[in-house]
Amino acid sequence: MVAALNKYRHAFLVGLQSNLVYRMNFAVRGFFSLFHLTVVFILWGAAFAGSTNIGGFDFAQTLTYFVTLLVLQFFIGAFNEDYQISEEIRNGLINQFLLKPINYFAYRFSIYLAARLVSGALIFLPLLVAWPILGGYLTFPHEWWRLALGLPAIMMSALIQFSIAYCFGMLTFWFLEIQGFVILSMAVETVLGGQMFPLDLMPAWIFNIAKFLPFFYQMYFPGAILSGRINEPAQIIQGLGIQLCWVLALLALNQLLWVRGLRRHTAVGG
Repeated sequence: MVAALNKYRHAFLVGLQSNLVYRMNFAVRGFFSLFHLTVVFILWGAAFAGSTNIGGFDFAQTLTYFVTLLVLQFFIGAFNEDYQISEEIRNGLINQFLLKPINYFAYRFSIYLAARLVSGALIFLPLLVAWPILGGYLTFPHEWWRLALGLPAIMMSALIQFSIAYCFGMLTFWFLEIQGFVILSMAVETVLGGQMFPLDLMPAWIFNIAKFLPFFYQMYFPGAILSGRINEPAQIIQGLGIQLCWVLALLALNQLLWVRGLRRHTAVGG
């Protein structure tokens, strides 16, 4: 057990070192996110110009939600994992994992965690720059149970994020190019994941449908817990149950695609 964990700890450390080499890329991406926050500030400021609240939340609460989502995106968002997996399959680098006692999913997930640790730490640099302006608008709730329920939501959200990217990477066993699938998924995630606007502003019937989709639990769910858009612990616990079901379903799908993909890979002489 310890030896198995050491393999993935080593993979994590190698991933951490390689991502630190590209820390400037993450830092630049983080500072570009300030432009996104500026647009959010202007657009939602204009939306609240004629109203003190929208959907039961004021401007400060809405801005807090988007800042929370920005931090979560850098800590748990799967940026290029699907393309990296696809590249390893396409170039035959996947073959080395067929001859070693290494679980490819666990290996790639260790690399993903290392990358998100670096990018997540660096996002605080632009936030510190913007704090003199943003600080007065942010109103985070202080209930202790939000952190207790929010942490497992974040961890499962990370698994969902990575599992979806992993699934798209696995499609390379069948398709030479996965870009179309990834772009479509990103478009759907932007809307149904609450990154364009808080999902609770959608019509009730659409919101209720979205709660049973995995995109809901990628960003919106943990973001809504931490920023105060979900206030009932019972609703959060119910959401954690649905989120866990999606984690298990996606892990099973990952394994199925891996097994079926390897059969196709070896059948064609990969």
